[in-house]
Amino acid sequence: MNSEILAGLDFFERDKGIKREVLLEAINNAVLAAARKAVGPAKDLRVDIDSKSGDMKVYAKLTVVEKVENKHDEISFALAKKFKADVQLAEELEVPVTPRDFGRIAAQTAKQAMMQRIRQAEKEMIYDEFKDRAGEIVSGTVRRFERLDVVVDLGKFEAVMPNKERVQTEDYNVGDRIRAYVVAVQNGARGPEIIISRSHPNFVRRLFETEVSEIADRTVEIKGIAREAGHRTKIAVWSANEKVDPVGACVGMRGARVKNIVRELNNEKVDIIRWSADTKEFVLEALKPAKVKSVTLDDAKKNILIKVDEDQLSLAIGKRGQNARLTSRLTGWDINIEQDKSVIEDFNDRVNKAGKALADALQIEQAIAVALVKGGLSTLEMIADVEPQDIADAIGIAPEKAAEIQAAAKRASGSLASTQ
Repeated sequence: MNSEILAGLDFFERDKGIKREVLLEAINNAVLAAARKAVGPAKDLRVDIDSKSGDMKVYAKLTVVEKVENKHDEISFALAKKFKADVQLAEELEVPVTPRDFGRIAAQTAKQAMMQRIRQAEKEMIYDEFKDRAGEIVSGTVRRFERLDVVVDLGKFEAVMPNKERVQTEDYNVGDRIRAYVVAVQNGARGPEIIISRSHPNFVRRLFETEVSEIADRTVEIKGIAREAGHRTKIAVWSANEKVDPVGACVGMRGARVKNIVRELNNEKVDIIRWSADTKEFVLEALKPAKVKSVTLDDAKKNILIKVDEDQLSLAIGKRGQNARLTSRLTGWDINIEQDKSVIEDFNDRVNKAGKALADALQIEQAIAVALVKGGLSTLEMIADVEPQDIADAIGIAPEKAAEIQAAAKRASGSLASTQ
């Protein structure tokens, strides 16, 4: 074994934590296999490696006979006496059988065996170290890209962030320092593989546990998380301690705690919601800042109908339905949001009633009467007092027709006054 391999043994033991004995065993097995090819089919072959000098010798256990018939398993009595003066016939004697130029072959074989065992040992170390770390946050440096997957250097090991675990609004460059959530450690056909994610909802959970001491010590509990990575996250929190404000604890002094989390998420919007066992109350909290007019629950179908005013509709639904969708995931109920039309229906009903009264009094069509009401001319007195042209302009009719309507209004208002 040459000095390069000896130096490699020292390096990998010191820097990689792989024991020298483990590498020597792998080298021994590989060199022994090479020796069998070089020496031949000896029944009992042994390789002796000096771990300090690197010298390698091959020994075979041969049977002492008078006449050699099988050179791979036997040695003549005369030759055996050179190795052991008091040797006896039929005795098994271990003698050196190192082939010529075996040092070069052995060194090459040893190097290959060492590198193969190192790769295997590294895989074993990855699995042993990370098998219990699924669910934790790790830090690393973006090392390279394999198609759309990101390979991250964690120090001694590498992790893979598959494309589906990336945040699509984030750009990663080689050398970037990132934090990610360990989704799983898989021991597959190609060896252990550390799968990490920045889009997983539990990444946000772990960030809150790290940043908010009340969550870490279980004073505040995270009841649920709904996330659309890169855009918005809703997190529901609760505390059994009435003196503790769970939302305030997560926000922190002047918003410091949540700002740190938002910064880590590259300005992803984070809504912190007070959890409630009352579904209606919980939904109202989750939809804030939208103002809700009414909530109707269908317990059998786990469906909730939300009604809001027209000016609150887009706020309640959110951009591309995001607010409603996240609320649905967070609460576990199907959310349907509609515009509350009760005010409009009430207004239309009052307009129709006023229009009918005018139509009956003036003996005109219902549609014209309704147009008068909508145009602000809702009483006989108002119609009688304005110019015919104003009536014509208000409802889009001919001036002659407008004059007839005004005349009818004057007669109707006059007769009404005389009866009083």
